[in-house]
Amino acid sequence: MAKEKSVYVCSNCGQESPKWIGKCPGCGEWNTYVEEIIRKESGPKKVSTGMESVKPRPITLNEIEAADEPRIDMYDEELNRVLGGGLVQGSLVLIGGEPGIGKSTLVLQTVLRIPEKRILYVSGEESARQLKLRADRLGSASGECLIVCETSLEQIYVHIKNTRPDLVIIDSIQTISTEILESSPGSVAQVRECSASILRFAKESHTPIILIGHINKEGSIAGPKVLEHIVDAVLQFEGDQHYMYRILRSIKNRFGSTAELGIYEMRQDGLRQVNNPSELLLSQDHEGMSGVAIASAIEGVRPFLIETQALVSSAVYGNPQRSATGFDLRRMNMLLAVLEKRVGFKLAQKDVFLNIAGGIKVNDPAIDLAVISAILSSNMDTGIESGMCMAGEIGLSGEIRPVNRIEQRIAEAEKLGFRQFVLPKYNLQGIDTKRIKIELIPVRKVEEAFRALFG
Repeated sequence: MAKEKSVYVCSNCGQESPKWIGKCPGCGEWNTYVEEIIRKESGPKKVSTGMESVKPRPITLNEIEAADEPRIDMYDEELNRVLGGGLVQGSLVLIGGEPGIGKSTLVLQTVLRIPEKRILYVSGEESARQLKLRADRLGSASGECLIVCETSLEQIYVHIKNTRPDLVIIDSIQTISTEILESSPGSVAQVRECSASILRFAKESHTPIILIGHINKEGSIAGPKVLEHIVDAVLQFEGDQHYMYRILRSIKNRFGSTAELGIYEMRQDGLRQVNNPSELLLSQDHEGMSGVAIASAIEGVRPFLIETQALVSSAVYGNPQRSATGFDLRRMNMLLAVLEKRVGFKLAQKDVFLNIAGGIKVNDPAIDLAVISAILSSNMDTGIESGMCMAGEIGLSGEIRPVNRIEQRIAEAEKLGFRQFVLPKYNLQGIDTKRIKIELIPVRKVEEAFRALFG
């Protein structure tokens, strides 16, 4: 006979407790425990995937054949790059992002372009008519893409068994539920059980599955943290809804590098791949304008030029304001302290606002030099000469530290017509300057960089 039992589960890490507690002993977060009613059956029971699994025997490493994993071409250069060269057979990929950022649009337009592949698109949030309207807006259609609106995991396995697809899309994992649990869809127990069952099916049938997931208010994947450990790859789709750019970032990838990055532009007819982001992120004309510096940044393995904008003004109120968009505010405060202590610029009584143009977020420390150059340019109301690009990390003692992949950064600036490049002096070692047409300005300290920029 079935018993009903109430347990409390941490919505962040999935740890269970027989009673409610304030602080989770697993992840240390406060007020994350929620009550769930779980029906305990008399015997062990798990979701049937419809596949007969064969128990493997232990074998030695020498018996295992090492071969490249066969990959499915997604006909999207940006997505292929982030996945590591394509979608691996039998892999489970999770794509997360804010509501309305374009997750479903990205996945739908991608699967509609894949020829000669039978694709099953399981929608738990939208009706078939809504998907049809979106497909018409995207302007592409595929006869091999099958649509089904279903939220029951058991029924999804029935549809998969009947259609035998080459690729399965589940939109979204938070709407799927299994009958063996009494809790509602989207709860910690349902997300964990359904994800584990889907992973088991993907490995047994060698069918690649793409899950679409929600994110919480902190910006991480919604549901228990164990969800990110279950899947093979976690892709974060991010960007500001007020801007047209979207970035697909790899957080975890068992079949490729997590340093890869894909950039898209949101348009009326869907997402367009951005092969050369530098031209879109730079203003057309900023000659004579103060507070603007061009930095050569690298996100993943792609070099691109970004425009750092700064505004320094006298503090109207008692406490000066510090604001940074697209850049770490604490790092900006550190750079301001270096300017005041090592170089002698007094900015303590001034408001400082910093913005990375285009609405993107950059974590590359090589843009430090451009940040302080833009701040000083605005402070002195003197523009930086057009055609000048820079890269360099600032140390606490005011030295300019070397950055990685300097040749790629220089080549990107040279390709876009820049005439001068300010770089750390140490980075000159090992560079074949004969092949470089752009003028290199090596600097060792912040003072040398300012003399080269402002005379």
